[in-house]
Parts: sequence; C-alpha cells; structure tokens
Amino acid sequence: MSKIKGEMGYKILRPFVKLYFKLKFHPIVYGKENVPKEGPIIVCGNHRHVHDQYNVMIVTDRVIHYMAKDEYFKGKNSWFYKMAGCIPVDRTIHDENAKSKAIEILEQGGALGIFPEGTRNKTIGTKDEVVMLPFKFGAVSLAQKTGALIVPFGTTGEYTGRKGKLTTRIGKPFSVKGMDLEEANKLLREKILKLMQKEEN
Repeated sequence: MSKIKGEMGYKILRPFVKLYFKLKFHPIVYGKENVPKEGPIIVCGNHRHVHDQYNVMIVTDRVIHYMAKDEYFKGKNSWFYKMAGCIPVDRTIHDENAKSKAIEILEQGGALGIFPEGTRNKTIGTKDEVVMLPFKFGAVSLAQKTGALIVPFGTTGEYTGRKGKLTTRIGKPFSVKGMDLEEANKLLREKILKLMQKEEN
C-alpha cells in the first residue's frame, strides 16, 4: 500500500489544532468509538461553521482528508490546507480531478471527509426545527464506487467557547452498497438529522 500524500503534514498539525480547538470551543463529542480504526471511510456531517470538521478530527488518530473549496488554496492560509492533505474542489464545475484524488485515498484504505450540503448552511430554523440544505450525491457515490463505509455525525450548539454549548454525535458506520443513489442519500440525511436531534442512530 503506498503512502497517502498529506498524511505526514496532518499528523504534525493535529496536536496543535486539537489543543487550540479544545481550549477555544470546549466541544463535547459522543460516539468516538464509532470511527473505524482502519479501512476506507467517508465522514459526513452537517455544515454550519468553518471549524465543523475538527469536531470529529480531535477524537480519532486517523488522518481525514477533507474536501474543501479551492478558494482556501489561494489565500494566505493555503499552506495549512495543503499541509493537512485537504483536497481542493472547484465548485464551478464537476471536478473530476478532485473526485479522482478522493477515490485514490479511499482505495488505499484512507479516510475522506465530505459535507454533503456542499457549502456552509446559514439558514436558521426555529428552536425545535433542524434545517439542512439539500444533499449533493458525492459522498454516497464515492462510497458505492469504493466500498467505503459512511460515518455520519451531527453537530449542534454554537461556537461560543462556553462549555456544553457545542456538541457532536458520531453515528455508527453504514454501507450503501447496492442502493439507489437517491435512496442512499436519503438514508444519509436521515441519519445525520437523527444525530442532530439527539436521537439514537
């Protein structure tokens, strides 16, 4: 098995990011045992904040290669995303290059991170209402092509820095093998919604 590009940089950055994130936001994470220690996985969750991915990254030693908009690779902080092994995605096109890189990582038994909503969700629902944008098919499509398991997570609360205000629940991994893409995407959405609603997955 060949070395996956970007993993060394990720491992160097992770302790510093983990310490910073925990001290600044005091996150509570349930279900860390649901992240498989090996084998191809796609970590998928709701997306409201630029730091959402760290809620899962801080509880596993696995390197998670997140797919990120290519604008992040053009600014002054581009070094960070490159070093962390993120995959740049041109959202103005059907980015086959990004897709190929994602498949390569999964075929090598790696971990991929995708936000199915495709962008940060700035819609605010009522107190008892959970609102998510329509899901894109990238995550379930890649899972079917590579046989990867999907690990869902749901993050609720606010990034205020106050203890107990930011909570993430990680659900059990599941397979979408043999499923229709519409059906698979619906299942993924339902699982993330349940995690956000504090229900059992």
